[in-house]
Amino acid sequence: MFTSPSLKGLQAFEAAARAGSFVAAAEELSVSAAAVSQLIRTLEEQMGRKLFQRVNRRVVLTEAGVEMLPRLTVAFQEIGSVSRELGGDAFRPRLVVSVPPSMAMGWLSQRLAGFVESHGAADISLRGDDDPVPFDRELIDIRLSYGPHYREHPTEDIARDAVYPVCAPKLVGTNKVDGEPLAGLPLIHTDWGPTGASFPSWRNWFEATNAQSGRGVRRGLSANSSRAALDLAISGLGVTLAQGIYCAEAVEDGRLVRPAAGAIALRQPYCLTIPERSATRDVVTAFRDWLVGECRRAVGSPALR
Repeated sequence: MFTSPSLKGLQAFEAAARAGSFVAAAEELSVSAAAVSQLIRTLEEQMGRKLFQRVNRRVVLTEAGVEMLPRLTVAFQEIGSVSRELGGDAFRPRLVVSVPPSMAMGWLSQRLAGFVESHGAADISLRGDDDPVPFDRELIDIRLSYGPHYREHPTEDIARDAVYPVCAPKLVGTNKVDGEPLAGLPLIHTDWGPTGASFPSWRNWFEATNAQSGRGVRRGLSANSSRAALDLAISGLGVTLAQGIYCAEAVEDGRLVRPAAGAIALRQPYCLTIPERSATRDVVTAFRDWLVGECRRAVGSPALR
């Protein structure tokens, strides 16, 4: 008599096959790696087939496992869909999103409600990480980064940005020297540090725009994150060079103004990386489309033209 395989065993197999390791599956299912191994061993006994082979300390799907995986993935996605339609949350999709710290602190966290409202509830883990990030160890589904750091995974350029001088409205028109709008204003600097990419400096901006600084261009406040520098500018402490993706909304609603025309294009694009194990998941596809739209809408804001 045929014995139906256990649902937990099938779930353990599908997670391990999709993630590529028992350890990653254990983290996703909140159990130990030993428990995953035992569940899969029992499943193999119930089915009378070997689903994994161990090769150089790695687990590789057998032909039986390869045949079984896509059907199980579809089945679990359907179970999740039914559960959501019935109002349950036992199978809510889990999504791990990694972005630069400045983006996690304000820009993306303030927008997530829009994604949940339009696409339904999901267990989202929002991480603010510096590059490089450990995709497999942390089970990261989507990584937004400045520059193409992860070409070993499917990566796409999604938006090109620039930096713009911005400050609080109360600073505009004050301390103008020889008609130069920025010459008398306190400057706020952004330095991503020795391991970060090169960020445009005020010296770069004055040289690129043929403007007169009227003062030492290295003096003033300094921050090691784009978000911190932007907050200092909103507080009225000076003028900073801010990426369009971060400052567009504040310029649109009047918290910031652009005291001078001109911009410097960033050297690298914003890139989106999605590992193959996550690419076919519906929640990942939906979040990718939503996030690309938000990024392009920000960098293309009419307030930055």
